[in-house]
Amino acid sequence: MIANLGKSQSYGVGIRGLGYYVPEKIVTNHDLAKRIDTSDEWIRTKIGVRERRWAAEHQALSDLAVEAGRRALENAGLEPGDIDLIVLARVDPDHIDPSTAFLVQHKLGMKHAGAFDAVIGGCPGSVYGIAIGANFVASGSCKNVLVIAGDILSRNILNWDDRNTCCFFGDGAGAMVLGRVEKGKGIQTYLLDVDGSRYDACIIPAGGTRMPITRENVDDAKVRYLRMDNGAVWNFATTVFPQSIQQVAAAAGIDVQNIDFVIPHQANINIIKLSMEKLGLGMEKTHTTIEKYGNTGGASPFITLTEAVELGKVKAGDKVALVSFGAGLAWAAMLVEWNEKHDFIE
Repeated sequence: MIANLGKSQSYGVGIRGLGYYVPEKIVTNHDLAKRIDTSDEWIRTKIGVRERRWAAEHQALSDLAVEAGRRALENAGLEPGDIDLIVLARVDPDHIDPSTAFLVQHKLGMKHAGAFDAVIGGCPGSVYGIAIGANFVASGSCKNVLVIAGDILSRNILNWDDRNTCCFFGDGAGAMVLGRVEKGKGIQTYLLDVDGSRYDACIIPAGGTRMPITRENVDDAKVRYLRMDNGAVWNFATTVFPQSIQQVAAAAGIDVQNIDFVIPHQANINIIKLSMEKLGLGMEKTHTTIEKYGNTGGASPFITLTEAVELGKVKAGDKVALVSFGAGLAWAAMLVEWNEKHDFIE
């Protein structure tokens, strides 16, 4: 589906605040090479990662999410009581039940905010989560929505004997506060899509109702951990990345060449380079964080956007495209006109 946000809604929706958190522990490619058959050169060349962060033993997803949310709230200049709703996009929660978003709400002191986990599936979850939150703001039912995406992928998801998956990922969380702006400003268009026929191209087979964890399979790495068809994911990503940005630009009535900046999911540096080439846009129109944080799943576009704004690469009035993609196989894109702080409706 593709939608123009705000044409039939009460408000436009802008990005009011940003923040992210990555754990302190740095794990380099050389560290990984001590435990699996790989090398720093192979990982840097094939993926673009130099190092990534791992959560400490005492940290759960809510701890990362709370810190990212707190920083986004501070960046927005708001108090906890100003948030009406929390949307948490994640794969691996603190507990299977209840929702981790409930704990985040409590820890952030947002006593009157609604909250829920948007279990969208990791990497596509960022833009999906923004679209969900944006519709609550655009309808007038919420004034400010906190969207958080994050995971501790190092702990339960990855097989540390499989270099085809474990070298890619790192832990982290990113957050975004969405607020009301004048109709026509802020988020212009978004696209949400999925190809369920390739459901098993990136999958954790066991742990759900299809294949519960049992005594027999608990130590079976083939079903316990993420399994990824790297070739299929490459072909998928290098197709939907440029196509989806072209689609949201067309829906907004602008040419791709008039996009000022692109914030992509940090899956692989070579996916980013090839996709930017297909769009006819130079690498100076994007920013990457994969080299120092790895693929942080749904958090990666939030982390990358926050850094780009802090570095002055994204400025007021810029047309910014966001794109995320991953397991499902699912993908999402969004076109945003970057707002000044004074544009927000109190």
